[in-house]
Amino acid sequence: MTYLLAAVAAAVSMLMTAGMAGTFFGFSVGVMPGLNAASAPSAIDAMNAVNAKIQNPVFLAAFVLAPVAAAGAGALLLATPRSGAAWPFFAAAAVYAVGVILITAAVNVPMNDALAAAAAHGDPIEAAARIWSDYSGRWTTWNTWRAVAGGVSLLLMGYGVHRWGRGS
Repeated sequence: MTYLLAAVAAAVSMLMTAGMAGTFFGFSVGVMPGLNAASAPSAIDAMNAVNAKIQNPVFLAAFVLAPVAAAGAGALLLATPRSGAAWPFFAAAAVYAVGVILITAAVNVPMNDALAAAAAHGDPIEAAARIWSDYSGRWTTWNTWRAVAGGVSLLLMGYGVHRWGRGS
């Protein structure tokens, strides 16, 4: 039964992490360049709309529960003869917590809040262009780091599955 629960936790953590890493990747390589091609007021309005709508139960559950499921898989695997497979899952949870959750809380969300506040002031087009220019490059850089952290976390989980399959 422990192996079944570990397999479910591993699969769930990998699916959620892949979804989150893919979301961040898609924003960095598609959404942000697309918004950069629009006028600054339009880009600001669109990004603020996305930031409001992305805070939904499906996104937030995957965002928060991915490292929990990875750590859960690790904890379950510790109780088996294949306990060596647990450590990559713990490492994956740590990488995700620091590289995705911490960066989001420390950088991306405050930037999103500042963008929403700036838009609420109804700045003229020239100010909007400056605001968007300051926001877009920095936000995308940190978002790309979230994508990388999600990818590394997923690779670590894959390594854990590999070790598990080898019996180590």
